[in-house]
Amino acid sequence: MTFLRTLIVSLFFLIVSLVGATALAVVGAAIYFAPGLPDVRQLQDFELHTPLRIFTQDGKLIGEFGEERRMAINFDEIPQDMINALIAAEDASYFDHAGVDPRGLARAVVQLAMSGDIQSGGSTITMQVARNYMLTLDQTFTRKIREILLALQMEQILDKEEIFELYVNKIFLGNRAYGIAAAAETYYDKPLAELSLAQTAMIAGLPKAPSAFNPLANSERSLIRRNWILFRMRELGYIDDATYQTAVQDPVTARRHYTQAEVDAAYVSEMARQYAVERFGDDAYTGGYRIYTTIDSELQPFARQALANGLTAYDLRHGWRGPEQREIAASLVEAQEQTATQGLEEELSESPEIRQTARQAAQRSQTEVEGIEGDVSNWVQVLERTPNYGLLQPAIVVESSGREMQVLTRNDGLQTIGWEGLNWARPYLSPRSRGAAPSSAEEIAVRGDMVRVIENEDGSLRLSQQPDTEGSLVAQDPQTGAILALQGGFDFNASKFNRAVQARRQSGSIFKPFIYLAALEDGEMNAASVVNDSPVVLDDGSNSLWRPVNSSRDFQGPMRLRPALARSRNLVTIRVLQTMGLDYTINFLEGFGFSPAQLPRGLSLALGSASLTPMEMTNAYAVLANGGFQVSPWFIERVTRDDDNELIDEATPQVACPSCAEDQETVEIDGREYPIAKRVADPAAVYILRDMLRDVITSGTGRGALSLNREDIVGKTGTTNSQRDAWFAGFNSDLVTTVWVGKDSNETISEYGSQAALPIWVEFMGDALEGTPNAVPERPATIVTARVDPTTGQRLSDGQSGGITELFHQDHLPDYQQRRISRELEEASGSEGSGTAESIF
Repeated sequence: MTFLRTLIVSLFFLIVSLVGATALAVVGAAIYFAPGLPDVRQLQDFELHTPLRIFTQDGKLIGEFGEERRMAINFDEIPQDMINALIAAEDASYFDHAGVDPRGLARAVVQLAMSGDIQSGGSTITMQVARNYMLTLDQTFTRKIREILLALQMEQILDKEEIFELYVNKIFLGNRAYGIAAAAETYYDKPLAELSLAQTAMIAGLPKAPSAFNPLANSERSLIRRNWILFRMRELGYIDDATYQTAVQDPVTARRHYTQAEVDAAYVSEMARQYAVERFGDDAYTGGYRIYTTIDSELQPFARQALANGLTAYDLRHGWRGPEQREIAASLVEAQEQTATQGLEEELSESPEIRQTARQAAQRSQTEVEGIEGDVSNWVQVLERTPNYGLLQPAIVVESSGREMQVLTRNDGLQTIGWEGLNWARPYLSPRSRGAAPSSAEEIAVRGDMVRVIENEDGSLRLSQQPDTEGSLVAQDPQTGAILALQGGFDFNASKFNRAVQARRQSGSIFKPFIYLAALEDGEMNAASVVNDSPVVLDDGSNSLWRPVNSSRDFQGPMRLRPALARSRNLVTIRVLQTMGLDYTINFLEGFGFSPAQLPRGLSLALGSASLTPMEMTNAYAVLANGGFQVSPWFIERVTRDDDNELIDEATPQVACPSCAEDQETVEIDGREYPIAKRVADPAAVYILRDMLRDVITSGTGRGALSLNREDIVGKTGTTNSQRDAWFAGFNSDLVTTVWVGKDSNETISEYGSQAALPIWVEFMGDALEGTPNAVPERPATIVTARVDPTTGQRLSDGQSGGITELFHQDHLPDYQQRRISRELEEASGSEGSGTAESIF
């Protein structure tokens, strides 16, 4: 008896001690953390914000970010079923507790003790509001204490309806939808009040894991989560059994609905978003900012189309790499049987009924398509959630028979691809080789395989695939530096890496014109200077010697600079750089936007060994196109705020002005004053180089551009070692465009710039310049013409006939060629060509 009394007393004092210790701990935590807590009252004045929107220069939408404030609602606008569903899923005792659920916290403490980490967190809806609005999302013990204290304060200041309203307007529900009203539009394209009970439960299931339980990304898992919520609603008395039985049998009806951009310029949109975040911080997404870019809404679609066409054409030339996915289950029932259940333990442990009803709902989701036997509900769901890549649509093979392939597409149902759309699909072996041509459709893809298809001009389909080679296209206004079109890859959905501004690649031969210009600028050489195209052995600073060669592996001996540039002769360019010297040349190149730190201090610079971005190369060519003014690339024209268009920022770039006086500092364009850019190259030298680059088009490696039938375009091809990069850069006086093609892995593409990049440039420039007059610069007054001997490059006197005409700066004319035979002998021979013995005998 004494022992029992002692035990009871001891337990009593132990319990009192624990309660007291807990109370002291809570009070201590409150005293310690309270001074650093944010003021809960600020939630009462929380403003609704509008998203960041990005536009072309003429006001067409290209991107929108931060829609979480797009569709805020009041508590009295929330349907009762949605309130009940969220309560059932997230916090069953929400309307009864004071902000904290002791049982939920006890679970969190157990998790912390067992794993050292807080997983489910035991958070009530009030605590989630505190975290989402006022705290970080890191899962730490300190944050949890602050969350609890804020929740307790919040319940003293705000009523339950106000807290719930804050919750439903803030939560992230996947696919860029913030808040339940935005989610209703995103997944079902309807207001909250029009959602069915099953659709309501589907949205209520998203806060726990917006990606894992997303009906677009994983309809099988989302069905289990949805039916668990409906089960909980029945258990809590929110719905009766009949309503429950009907709702759990509803099929998945979610589809992707979102704001469509008027112009597809996703890479530029992302660049603008990054600018906004750097400029405005987190307020960028909610501050109602509108960014107007320099993108031309007519040119940008041309850029996207040309690059996509060029990369797809390259892929056709190199072979079929196989289906994108294999063995896709046709029905949701089959797919659900194959679905992993990790992360669904809580839902499945509640009752066997959860899995059973999910399976029944999958059976009810069956979809039939005309011409296809059986249920294809999963195929339809897979196609719905699989994005297009440019013009490439996803399709699932229904049947391959003989020389035909039947495929299911997202919008057009069952379609047939004929042999003319399949016979290109020789197996890819390597960048330089393909396997044997297929003899039947079964060798290419079979039932359940996902492939890509592209529509031909006549409406028929052709088998395609996502190219494994990437590219970029940048188009710039050479007079202002404004970026008019930019495509940073085949498709932004496929890869968000922006090769136009992020990829540093060796520039190859498109760098050579700047080496030549350095020589023309200095006056040391001219377009008729003769340099030997012959082998050279150089010490590259390592233990081995460098023996550069021409891409054609031959040598043509002494030749003038003009044909050397047109034919892209490596050895001539190296000798030009050797003559000019690295220090002078690198200092000169800095005026074209090249950072000296990015340029190798070696003769390999002549061959484009510098790793530069397509944007940098485009801007350098813009300086050539405008006659030598140092413009810089820019793409943000102005920034305004809210619907009243309050002006926040406006660009004032330095611009080219060939007609301005040398001491003039500004020029008026469309009623605004702009500073004049610094001149970094002599206009005569640039003019001569431009004329030399015209020979690249008429008789050199860029002859493919002759199809444009324009006299004002010039440019240069480029290919790097092992054909890892293919380039073409070209321009007229109004537009400069650079195209790069290569692999992100830096593997070979086994094609030259004239094969892979030039056709893309030609397609874009053909569309961009259609209907525009030729745009060529005025000839500088310091330019003169003279006849030269094509072999020696020396000037011929008036008494010597023959030769070729060349352009020169009036102060940099070549020496006269000396006569090697007497005039009497020349006249007697009847030949007055170059005046050399070779011209006579």
